[in-house]
Amino acid sequence: MLQIAFIRENQEKVIKALAKRNIDAKSVVEEVVQLDENRRAAQVELDNTLSESNKLSKDIGELMKAGEKAKAAILKEKTVSLKEKSKELSEKAEALAVELTNKLYTLPNLPADIVPEGKTPDDNLNVFQEGDIPALHEGAQPHWELVKKYDIIDFELGVKITGAGFPVYKGKGAKLQRALINYFLDKNTAAGYNEVQVPHLVNEASGYGTGQLPDKEGQMYHAGIDDLYLIPTAEVPVTNLFRDVILNESELPVLQTAYTPCFRREAGSYGTHVRGLNRLHQFDKVEIVRIEHPDNSYAALDGMVEHVKGILKELKLPYRVLRLCGGDMGFTSALTYDFEVFSTAQDRWLEISSVSNFETFQANRLKLRFKDKDGKNQLAHTLNGSSLALPRVLAGIIENYQTPEGIVIPEVLRPYCGFDIIN
Repeated sequence: MLQIAFIRENQEKVIKALAKRNIDAKSVVEEVVQLDENRRAAQVELDNTLSESNKLSKDIGELMKAGEKAKAAILKEKTVSLKEKSKELSEKAEALAVELTNKLYTLPNLPADIVPEGKTPDDNLNVFQEGDIPALHEGAQPHWELVKKYDIIDFELGVKITGAGFPVYKGKGAKLQRALINYFLDKNTAAGYNEVQVPHLVNEASGYGTGQLPDKEGQMYHAGIDDLYLIPTAEVPVTNLFRDVILNESELPVLQTAYTPCFRREAGSYGTHVRGLNRLHQFDKVEIVRIEHPDNSYAALDGMVEHVKGILKELKLPYRVLRLCGGDMGFTSALTYDFEVFSTAQDRWLEISSVSNFETFQANRLKLRFKDKDGKNQLAHTLNGSSLALPRVLAGIIENYQTPEGIVIPEVLRPYCGFDIIN
């Protein structure tokens, strides 16, 4: 959530920045500023009324001590009126604060200066590419055919027990999935990230804290009786570990990693581009989350990008890194880099990671702060990234490592799998 003080003092800058997201925010910004003025005016009037009431209470006490009960009774009548007025003003100020907060929830984060202009994924900027695209043998197949051939993932069985988008991993497919999870966690912990295990259901406050609510409410699975949400990413519970926390500056940076299943409704996704593992409702992902000092967050973002590069380099998958344009960025992000692996069998790029800096946007919602050297509380910067999302990494391995004899396991994963080939 954007800070109201910043919006109030930088209205034109906010409007211009959100235009990079192809949003005309002028009317909303003006409404936010007006609501804030009304709220502050109501608060000032409330404070003055309470001050006057407190003064009268002291005067009544003095009059009662002096035995002037008649004068004290007159003042008591006035305090009753002031209490009624203060109650009305308190309710008014609270209602305006709620209305202001709800309106602020509709404004996305401001894009960083280096975010490119653009409206669609076609306008994203390719900033890095590495790895040779393999030349596959004649008759090479996409992963949804290969997993049937080797009986390692069963999409139809998942439909039977749950529905589309909930695959069943079997035999060496399940072991390869587990190997990837362990490998990713080991890489992250070796890089200094602290591993945590977190709940897979979160409350509404957690969803609002990291910005999934109200923006992504339609994409989240909701357990209505308990009013809990299945997590769309480990980012939500991991970052919310620090909701309403004030850290000492010496505790920064905080580095966390977690493996969780992720649940996304992804309504309206159809066609070949979402076939097989390309788009699921339940999938596994290993996440990295950082809480940083504002002065260090962009250097940390660069470090996260290099970390994910290192993993893909070890897996020997051809990949590229895109800097997302304003029109393709997530609601909460100030700057996002997407990683994509090339699927040779599908002849297309598959997104497998997003690494983002949210600056103070999430921290403002979370009330996540740190105490600086002067003892002043400041909002921290939060960052997160997929390290990595498994389905499309698995699809890339299955397709790019296929041979006439079977699917060869990447060398770095063989100690985790206990086998060299799926045949």
